[in-house]
Amino acid sequence: MQRRTLGRSTVPVTTLSLGAAALGNLFTEVSDEAAAATVDAAWEAGIRYFDTAPHYGLGLSERRLGAALRDRPRSQYTISTKVGRLLRPNEAPTGDDLANGFAVPATHERVWDFSAYGVRSSIEDSLTRLGLDRIDIAYLHDPDDHEKQAFGSAYPELERLRGEGIIGAIGAGMNQTRLLNRFVRETDVDVVLLAGRYSLLDQTGLTHLLPDAARRGVSVVVGGVFNSGLLADPKPGATFDYAPAAQDLLVHALRIKAECEDFGVPLRAAALQFPFGHPAVASVLVGARSAAEASDAAAMTGYDIPADLWHRLRSTGLLPWDAPLPTADQPKEAS
Repeated sequence: MQRRTLGRSTVPVTTLSLGAAALGNLFTEVSDEAAAATVDAAWEAGIRYFDTAPHYGLGLSERRLGAALRDRPRSQYTISTKVGRLLRPNEAPTGDDLANGFAVPATHERVWDFSAYGVRSSIEDSLTRLGLDRIDIAYLHDPDDHEKQAFGSAYPELERLRGEGIIGAIGAGMNQTRLLNRFVRETDVDVVLLAGRYSLLDQTGLTHLLPDAARRGVSVVVGGVFNSGLLADPKPGATFDYAPAAQDLLVHALRIKAECEDFGVPLRAAALQFPFGHPAVASVLVGARSAAEASDAAAMTGYDIPADLWHRLRSTGLLPWDAPLPTADQPKEAS
């Protein structure tokens, strides 16, 4: 699997990366064995970039990912985690954490903290959970409602940690473009993680963020290419951004799927490969909760997609005319 270097850093990532939210029991439980097998399958497929966060399962994702990679050569893989939510023990824990999306006991509570102290404390806690002495990439995690503190305190602390060698590359991860674009324009981030806003159904990132990132030499990691399910299997009841998909979005997804089927291409393959048309995109981040899902993502990323399909999607208006395509080939007559 190809590797690319993030921004002006020396941190490499594989073009396909594994998101480990599901390893933190996202929505439903995943066994320790299944979590380890998922990481093993990703490794076997050539994936060497793994993303996690304290938020995912109240630290469970970090602990499982660290354990699964512990016997791998440290120089051969890249790990990213996130800051912005500190985990504080619940004095009298009861119930579970499903209100926050994770099927784990509510042993801790999340405390938003984008202060310099909070950032450094979060990294120290993550290093302990992961069993590592350095973090390759650290993202400010969802600072939507903490803009002033994120820019005034959290980001400068990430710069200091990068300067100390505790972190290799720094950035921010969000599912909106406005603040990410501000990070690209006003700071020295190496990378931004854009979730759900550059897919076959949503090209919001193309308006300003991706062109600005390319001009500034900032890498983009794209997550949420299935838009939480609709582009994996479009059907009534499928979700878009974790809510039931609107009818017009479902129809649009089904039309894309029909065009893909005309060329014998799985929709999942097109969804995974579309972001690579833009030169700013360094990696596509895909979540998996089983070895089969990890292997499938790798297979779909390597699936041979005819140039004609991309041009068909653009010529029929299913993709915007200015969306860069994952091929420079000229269209040929469709068979």
